[in-house]
Amino acid sequence: MKIRNSRFVLMGATSALVAACGGGGSGGSSSLTTTPPATANVAVLLSDASTEDWATIGVKVLSIALVPQGGGANVTVYTASTPAPTVNLAQLDQIAEILGNVAVPVGTYTGAVLTVSGNPSDILLTVSPNPEAGFAAAPGTTIPSSQIQVQHTQGAAPNLTVPVNVNFVSPLVVTAGQSNALDLEFDLSHPAFLIGHVPPGSGSVLWAVNFDGPVQHHPLRHLSRLVLRELYGDVTAVAGDSSSITLTREFPTEPAANPETPVATSQSLTVLADATNGTLFYDLDAKTHTVIKDFSAETSLVGKQVRIAARYQDDGTLVAVRVWASSSFPTVWVSPEGHVLHVDAANSVITVADENGQGVPLTVDQNTQFFFRQPQNGSADATPIGTGTAFLTAGNLARGFKVHASVVDPLANPLVAQSVDIENAIYGGQISAANSTGFTYTRTFATAGDDYVHTLDYIAATTPNGTDASGNAITGYKWWNFAYPTLLDSGANAVADFDSATGGSVNFGGTVGAVSARGATYSAWNDPAAPNAWAAKLTILEPSRLPLGNVATGFANGSFTMTIPGGAAAGTVDVGTASGSATLVYQVDRTNGVVSVSPVDVTTATGLATLTSGLAVGTPVRVYGVPQADGTIKAYVINYFTGTLPTQ
Repeated sequence: MKIRNSRFVLMGATSALVAACGGGGSGGSSSLTTTPPATANVAVLLSDASTEDWATIGVKVLSIALVPQGGGANVTVYTASTPAPTVNLAQLDQIAEILGNVAVPVGTYTGAVLTVSGNPSDILLTVSPNPEAGFAAAPGTTIPSSQIQVQHTQGAAPNLTVPVNVNFVSPLVVTAGQSNALDLEFDLSHPAFLIGHVPPGSGSVLWAVNFDGPVQHHPLRHLSRLVLRELYGDVTAVAGDSSSITLTREFPTEPAANPETPVATSQSLTVLADATNGTLFYDLDAKTHTVIKDFSAETSLVGKQVRIAARYQDDGTLVAVRVWASSSFPTVWVSPEGHVLHVDAANSVITVADENGQGVPLTVDQNTQFFFRQPQNGSADATPIGTGTAFLTAGNLARGFKVHASVVDPLANPLVAQSVDIENAIYGGQISAANSTGFTYTRTFATAGDDYVHTLDYIAATTPNGTDASGNAITGYKWWNFAYPTLLDSGANAVADFDSATGGSVNFGGTVGAVSARGATYSAWNDPAAPNAWAAKLTILEPSRLPLGNVATGFANGSFTMTIPGGAAAGTVDVGTASGSATLVYQVDRTNGVVSVSPVDVTTATGLATLTSGLAVGTPVRVYGVPQADGTIKAYVINYFTGTLPTQ
């Protein structure tokens, strides 16, 4: 599974809380003007960043509760409706899913408890149309529930649950009239989140889903910078002054039905028109689009289905950037959403992976508009960054970008893209040639035609780029290590530090060769350093994943060596044991058809003894880590296998 950092965001607006999922509420209006003194509104959302190997990683979030400082009963901020909607985490690539808004007692909270359904039948896993070479399931396959095993469940079937406890890095202080933000990461690409165990011979592949461990706290301080997933709803009212609409939140059915049907919730949201920049309004029944600054001309909206690209303002209100409306839910839903699979610039066709594990080809014509989601800048968020086929031929769209497209006519064949919202422009792969101005990504895919070598310049040193942990404004490029998301590197030395951090490799020789640093970079459009192009805004330095190998020399004095099929030499793996920065170790055991994932705490003498015993010579082991300048690899995660051993 390719590694991308994923987010489970809990965000605050006038103490609006965004719960994001590595991955995200509850009802009430987003308006904060009538908040009583004893409470503050909390917006609950889910977000993450995903892997391109999966089209669907569907989970049911049953409840979310905050843990008060000093004890007392937990405060529930979200309870799912019945039936609970399925949220496809694979679509939340560093964007957030709005669940709703609730009033929360003012006070200080030190953690959260998320309860998810632990029934295998409630976990939906559908493989991408074009996963990486050697992936353990065929493209487009839906994994049967009989091959899914959820770890650490409580209760009895068919009501199994998994409570996930998350300790906050710093307390969430809910204060009336003040904005906060809390970001939790639910790492879909965490090596212990989703483990496919491939047995020898003809045995079935079992997929172990482990919610205990991949969730962590990562502060997010600006609600207005959060990219929101486009939301669906049923319009229930237009405000008397026409400034806003109120809708009942809906989710598409998962897996998708034909025709697609909505799953209604009890949550209500109020969304304003953009009175300053204008909201693009698409009437899908009439096949027209206009720019509106209020809903005065749209009184017939009540009872209609809508899809909305919205953004938060710092006061916690939601503003519509684009609205698609129809009397039919399938009409607003037929709008491919997912990662870009292929870009055929010569024939003006892009292919987007949908959540059913299929690739949807879209023709780009001279009228297709491309938008880049920039919620912190209302004008830029509503303005196309390119129009027509020239955007493709210039190389401005790449495999891996997360998009939500709209089509001119959902019944046409082929489908023609009316607009393409680029929600995240992500380049990734092996990092090389880092210097003072930029660096190069080399990315290979199962389909060779999708491979790319792309050089990105850093954004200008004067470009605003969020704030640091103390709330100080950052300008210029920033990055962090996936293993330590709270240790942000920014400022005058950020580029030089990044160059140094990506300069190492570990060489196994043979056909494996040198394993170098890898990363994922979120790009900005039209920065002064790169006019009308993409520039590197922030990079997450990711652990490189070594192929499944075997222990060559056992664990001693903080390290062990391993061999990899195709390699000519053993590589040295360094294991961290210091509290707060220790390597994450998991024993993966398959016995009598049951897979168990058990964490091993190597900061303790007992854990070290378990690791020493577990890493015996010949033991199958998979390592995720960062190559070092001395030719070793510093392990972030180690999975070692017992019982029925896996094959490559």
